[in-house]
Amino acid sequence: MNAPLQSALQRGAPAGSLPELDTGLPFTNRFAALGEAFFTRLQPQPLAQPARWVGFSDSVAQMLDPASMGLSKANWLEILAGRAVPVSGAPLATVYSGHQFGVWAGQLGDGRALMLGEVRGADGQHYELQLKGSGKTPYSRMGDGRAVLRSSIREFLCSEAMAGLGIPTTRALGVVGTDDPVIRETVETAAVVLRVAPSFIRFGHFEHFSSRNQKDALKALADFTIDTYRPELRHAANPYAALLMDVAGRTADMIAQWQAVGFMHGVMNTDNMSILGLTLDYGPFGFMDGFDAGHICNHSDHQGRYAYHNQPAIGHWNIAALAEALLPLIGDVDEAKAAVQHYVDRFEAAFSTAFQHKLGLKIWAEADAQLLTGLLELMHRNHPDFTIFFRRLADLKLDDQSADAPIRDLFIDRAAFDAWAATYRERLRSEASVDAERSAAMKRVNPKFVLRNHLAETAIRKSTDEHDDSEVARLLKVLAAPYDEQPEHEAYAALPPDWAGSLEVSCSS
Repeated sequence: MNAPLQSALQRGAPAGSLPELDTGLPFTNRFAALGEAFFTRLQPQPLAQPARWVGFSDSVAQMLDPASMGLSKANWLEILAGRAVPVSGAPLATVYSGHQFGVWAGQLGDGRALMLGEVRGADGQHYELQLKGSGKTPYSRMGDGRAVLRSSIREFLCSEAMAGLGIPTTRALGVVGTDDPVIRETVETAAVVLRVAPSFIRFGHFEHFSSRNQKDALKALADFTIDTYRPELRHAANPYAALLMDVAGRTADMIAQWQAVGFMHGVMNTDNMSILGLTLDYGPFGFMDGFDAGHICNHSDHQGRYAYHNQPAIGHWNIAALAEALLPLIGDVDEAKAAVQHYVDRFEAAFSTAFQHKLGLKIWAEADAQLLTGLLELMHRNHPDFTIFFRRLADLKLDDQSADAPIRDLFIDRAAFDAWAATYRERLRSEASVDAERSAAMKRVNPKFVLRNHLAETAIRKSTDEHDDSEVARLLKVLAAPYDEQPEHEAYAALPPDWAGSLEVSCSS
């Protein structure tokens, strides 16, 4: 037991509470001011077995407070293990509702998560800190409130991988693991992730109060969101319509970025959608290997609702659900519809811009939509590796087709690729594209490294089977700079092994 925790225990803690540990960060909780209709206060449930750091993000530590985070890392281990809480922290679990797989699920809530509070980071911004896997809450339903190590490693790594890609996301300070047994399909071991974000407010928070006709609570939540996170919207003629418009635009931008890197969320329920347009809740996610527009990364998604090509439409559906929830405040159906339509328009623009850059084009011309559609149809028929194809495309030479071999070898129908490449070259010549300039620009937006399932699985097996967390640390370092060449880590950018095709990821965690 570390000295600060021993000292706290010797002082004695009030019955039913946990000792407080000084993290060096002053905690507050503005969300708690909304009142107890929005949450339940409770303590985390301690893990029984000794806990170890499985992964720790120095990047997030720097974002929060570079001085105190290093000094109090031992204290943070105890906090993640649920054996203590931060000084002035007041953990709480929030209530929300939502649609799951398109069906109204009623009341949900933080069934295994606790908000410790919020701190002011080194950049002056407020960040909420949340434990995931910290035990049962009033919203756990039939669950045990725990998270398993495999899914916790995946969430930790993907949170930081998405940040490295420049995609809006929640972050993760670290993940701890223990030998505490957790029963899923098999007996696994427990883990806790410490998640970090400006806010964890979800579409489902608004749906909860709207569905219960609790307009005062709905208004209080909307006012809190506007005044705390989007104060510029307060001056709009209709601040609630402006809030919906803002969320629609940010969500559209985020999903366009998902599509551009071949990322699939896997479970885009309304309770997993951030009101700030952040990628939230890394469950059965996946990055595309061989391109398949209809790829389903979630083994539990039997109908393919959240397949890759459906994500933009599901984003639209979710914004419409949020619009319905906010309508009592907006008061004007046409204004709500305009915000929902804004999602469609914004997504189309963001998607076009993303692929303009991926293709190395200086501008997006009207005919470029046909060029892109032709490419995606060709890729769907031939299943080239998504990440590798776009990275190699950056090395295409305008006047040297003999250099195309590494690109065209990804296609079964090489003649079809040659035909598309001829059209692509003609388009590049039309804007006097320069090979070296275009290549450099394309490599700034087409990552070399993404968190492929087999890479995460290798790290998970080492950690779970051998208590060897070195691969988690190595992957974290590689994924922090996904656009860099990193020749010493070339193996992480290679085509996936044959066994990768048999990996399945489901909602179970």
